[in-house]
Amino acid sequence: MGRSTWRLHAGEGAWALWRILKKARWDAVDQALKGDASLGVSKVCKAAGMSRQNHYKQRRRREALEVDEAVVVELVDEVRRTHPRMGARKILGLLDKPMEEKGVSMGRDRMFDLLRSRDRLVKRYPRTKRTTQSRHSLPVFGNRIRDLKPTGPDQVWVADLTYLRTTEGFVFLALVMDAWSRKIVGSHVSSSLESQGCQEALQEALKGLRAGGGKPIHHSDRGCQYCCHAYVQKLQENGLGISMTEEMHCYENGKAERVIGTLKWEYGLDGIRATKADWVRAVEEAIRAYNEQRPHNGIQGRIPAQMHATG
Repeated sequence: MGRSTWRLHAGEGAWALWRILKKARWDAVDQALKGDASLGVSKVCKAAGMSRQNHYKQRRRREALEVDEAVVVELVDEVRRTHPRMGARKILGLLDKPMEEKGVSMGRDRMFDLLRSRDRLVKRYPRTKRTTQSRHSLPVFGNRIRDLKPTGPDQVWVADLTYLRTTEGFVFLALVMDAWSRKIVGSHVSSSLESQGCQEALQEALKGLRAGGGKPIHHSDRGCQYCCHAYVQKLQENGLGISMTEEMHCYENGKAERVIGTLKWEYGLDGIRATKADWVRAVEEAIRAYNEQRPHNGIQGRIPAQMHATG
């Protein structure tokens, strides 16, 4: 019975067990020869029930695999220098072309096993704390995007605010992201939770609007920074629609929540910096990497900036 026929009849479980036992036999031969070279290859192979030719064939294969693994680990480390906590799935997508150029082929499961064995898998990021204050008497707006699926850039923007730690306290990062392309189109680091930082992020996003294009709907939670007169007036003066989460339903702003989680976990924005200026530089680098290099699962593995430009 051939190997493929045996696999078909025995099932995947038996096939996996056979592979494990086969590897254990090869490992035993290698260990025996390393422990006492005087035993001789032929004698050890015979005792293990395998041919000398199979032993050398497997050795060459293993040496080739070790070379491939060293190449992949080096490529992964190179990516992680810019994306410190990027997950293995996204890295595999980024490495398709570099691996092809180096003549290396590796599937998802094998890469996961390799990164696990080299202690290079990353944990999922924890949930972040809420920063905006939604208990206030300011006017609020309804949720206009609950059933709306954008089909291009600058149709829906989502905004949120988070804290960043310094050695002396906190600074605050305001973001505006395009809901279709997932590109961060506006950001600002400020020293207080007042609305001005959110307005600066919005102003940056407005500068990037295409001439003659439509006006997006701006969606946020009901934090006082987004409900205050100055922010609402800025939205209305620029012709943007206004949408907000329903009361106590922060997950209606899930896209904005997730991008903040990604920046904090994958790009180290959950750490501590000495000063606000340090955070400004760190945020700029993180957003550049996120926008221009990181494949996004929500847009079929495409890069947000490229997606935004071609929309």
